[in-house]
Amino acid sequence: MTAPLATKQVDDEGRTVLRFERRLAHPPEKVWRAVTEPSELAHWFPAKIDAYEMRPGAPMRFSELDPDIEATTGEVLEADPPKRFAFRWDQDLMSFELTPEAGGCRLVFTHALSGSEMWGDERFAAQHSAGWDTCLEMLSARLAGEAPPSDSIDDWFVRNLEYVEEFGLAEGEVVDDAEGSVIRFERILIQPPDEAWPALTASAEPTVGAAPPEPTTSPAVPAGPVTEVEPGRVLVYEWRHAGEPAGWVRWTLSGRKYACRLVLTQSVPPQLADRQAAMLAAWQVHLERFIAGLHEVDRPWSDDRVELLRKTYAGRL
Repeated sequence: MTAPLATKQVDDEGRTVLRFERRLAHPPEKVWRAVTEPSELAHWFPAKIDAYEMRPGAPMRFSELDPDIEATTGEVLEADPPKRFAFRWDQDLMSFELTPEAGGCRLVFTHALSGSEMWGDERFAAQHSAGWDTCLEMLSARLAGEAPPSDSIDDWFVRNLEYVEEFGLAEGEVVDDAEGSVIRFERILIQPPDEAWPALTASAEPTVGAAPPEPTTSPAVPAGPVTEVEPGRVLVYEWRHAGEPAGWVRWTLSGRKYACRLVLTQSVPPQLADRQAAMLAAWQVHLERFIAGLHEVDRPWSDDRVELLRKTYAGRL
């Protein structure tokens, strides 16, 4: 990455907070205008902001760059030029802090996620961080009077993957239930469900009683027949051990335009609990390859990575 990694922490109210720090070769007054004036924000901020008053409590309106997405509202929370500007965008909280330094100033930008299911969930931390890195690079270019950097979706995807790894968002977990345990993974895709579903099902609509689509299966979890299908949303199939039914695997997609939530769960009976680490490792690598494929990136299967992850999971269980 060309910019420092964002940091992720939890504040006193339990919100996930992303923090970005940049040192800029410009005085605070110049940067203040770039981060507060709508005409300047238009050059780098990811939404169009209508004119607003620079006072706490003043209403704000954010129009998405896609006209099909409904505008959202917010308000100014703090305004202390040229030191601190804070506002609410929908339910998320954002702030800019400027500190004079020799040769310019230090900018600290924070984004506190609201926890809402769409966009404010901690699972979106990687997407937000990769996006804000790009925005802050555009801000730096604007301040320097340069053309904005040519950033592609491929560049964004690489950054996103780095943040997913940095924040531990690719990892699965084990949840106890009445019949044993459930392995669970949750990933955020930038593809909507109507694009992710065909990739998941190999563009062939699954049917109850048939073999599940190859993209939904793992060699570590021998697949039985499909037991439930909700087209575009849910696929469930039986998995087997030693040729006998052992539990179920469930894939679920939910979301809307620009993003969807993929949840993979697998039941594990008590007598097979010693295989949890191996299953977690295999599913994590499987999901990494599947998501890379959505971006036309060929990520080969790696037995070495599976074994490394297996050891990591085994140390936690």
